[in-house]
Amino acid sequence: MGEYTLAALAAAAGVVVLEVAWLRTGIFRRWSYWVTLAIVFAFQVPVDGWLTKLSAPVVIYRPSHFSGVRFPLSIPVEDFLYGFALVTLAIVLWERLGPRDRHGRQGQGRPR
Repeated sequence: MGEYTLAALAAAAGVVVLEVAWLRTGIFRRWSYWVTLAIVFAFQVPVDGWLTKLSAPVVIYRPSHFSGVRFPLSIPVEDFLYGFALVTLAIVLWERLGPRDRHGRQGQGRPR
């Protein structure tokens, strides 16, 4: 298994464990979180597809560093795991830290 594959799997698993075991913001139960991921991936596919296209790639992956599985548009599947980890980590940290009042105290967050 390649380095990028292991790093992407570790990042995705790490963020899930961080959320479920420690931060517990509940984002995985929210429809809005899954819609957000769908929107992110909808933009990621054309951009990442262009960057990694096999005919004239902008980004070249060393075959020994990733699984070799590409879907769709020749996008390495690891890119989706990495994107999931980045977006999810940003959201859970935002939710956990939440807004603070003018005295630096944790606010109640957005109404849901």
